Amino acid sequence: MAEQSCLVANDWICWEYVTSRSEELTAATLEHVWITAASVLIGLAVSVPLALLARRGRRWAAPVLGLTTLLYTVPSLAMFSLLLPLFGLSASLVVTGLVLYSLTILVRNALAGLEAVPEEVREAARGMGYGPGRLLWQVELPLALPALLAGLRIATVSTVALATVGSIVGKGGLGNLIAPAVNSSFKAQVLTASVLCVLLALVADLLLLGLQRLLTPWTRTAATDRGA
Repeated sequence: MAEQSCLVANDWICWEYVTSRSEELTAATLEHVWITAASVLIGLAVSVPLALLARRGRRWAAPVLGLTTLLYTVPSLAMFSLLLPLFGLSASLVVTGLVLYSLTILVRNALAGLEAVPEEVREAARGMGYGPGRLLWQVELPLALPALLAGLRIATVSTVALATVGSIVGKGGLGNLIAPAVNSSFKAQVLTASVLCVLLALVADLLLLGLQRLLTPWTRTAATDRGA
């Protein structure tokens, strides 16, 4: 008797599914990567000015941190519903929602990094003739990089997971495969898409960790000195 196909048997692990749906899996993965990258990069660009605003004092810190924290508590379905009149059923709707969610992590880490810059370093830079702009770009932001990149890693991994929710508007990357497969009990599709999502998160985290080590070599030296 011929061996039954794993697709017909609806097995969890099915290489036949992977090979027969490779184009669909590749397209969903690329969409997932694009949505994640766009959301995190825009979130990073927005979070730094907000962190600079929050650093000006409690008058600004309370509303900025309070608002970004409040946004993170809004359920994704409600968030997308609120944004729907502005963006319609588009990728912009999902990206905007993910940007708003990422601000909670990115703003707090950017603010923590900026506040950790020693005041004597700022005073020394001012004594050398550094203006506010030059002080920020050449002194404060480089020294704030460890905290900022740590937040970027957390936000990226979180966004990879949250991006699947975009499937409710048809723009969820791998979530577009997971949601219908769960409803139809298509085991191979559920497992394959979920594993790809986890792998994306792991790869993104490792790449950002490598970038962090490359851009902040002084942190490795400090760690080695402490170990010695």
